[in-house]
Amino acid sequence: MAGIEGGGTLSEVYQSARKLLLRARDGIERLERFENSVSGADSPELSFAVKKDISQIHSLCADMERLWRSIPAKSQRDLWKRKVEQVTEEADSLRDSLDKYSMRNQKRMLEAKERAELLGRANGESAHVLRIFDEEAQAMQSVRNSSRMLQESFETGTAILSKYAEQRDRLKRAQRKALDVLNTVGLSNSVLRLIERRNRVDTWIKYVGMVLTIIVVYFFWKWTR
Repeated sequence: MAGIEGGGTLSEVYQSARKLLLRARDGIERLERFENSVSGADSPELSFAVKKDISQIHSLCADMERLWRSIPAKSQRDLWKRKVEQVTEEADSLRDSLDKYSMRNQKRMLEAKERAELLGRANGESAHVLRIFDEEAQAMQSVRNSSRMLQESFETGTAILSKYAEQRDRLKRAQRKALDVLNTVGLSNSVLRLIERRNRVDTWIKYVGMVLTIIVVYFFWKWTR
């Protein structure tokens, strides 16, 4: 079975993707438990780790798609196509869950900030609370920016790999056409050489015939005198 640079066989890449799916799903469940706890705590580091795992899964899916397309047997291709599609769907579902969690967490932080601002009008200590929420909001914004950069890098890499695959196919087709042309040119050269040899033979026959005719006419003239 075919392999990929820096990776392994299709089965190995598939197993790696499944492990990342399990880890990402466990991370989302932990985030939701944090959300449902009394304190409503959040973990930006865990959110970033889950986002990174999901991006890695999509990258592996792109690798697996190229690999299953190279399998000769149609039944095996169809089987791996369904497996890769299932992994992609699960990764998309996890990404949707993470996005929804991020939106809920952002909304909760904004509401907490608004409550702190209201309390601050009557309590001078609210400045400290607001500073804490500002720091958390900045941390979440940093995580979202990093996640967006990872997603853009993944999409760019996938597009580049697709272009390389298309260029490789075009080069193969051009190579086959070039070989056909070379074979045709080789055959044409052989035919031309045969024609040239035939022309030279015909020319010699013509000249010999002319000489023989002159000789016959000369002797006939001498004989009739």
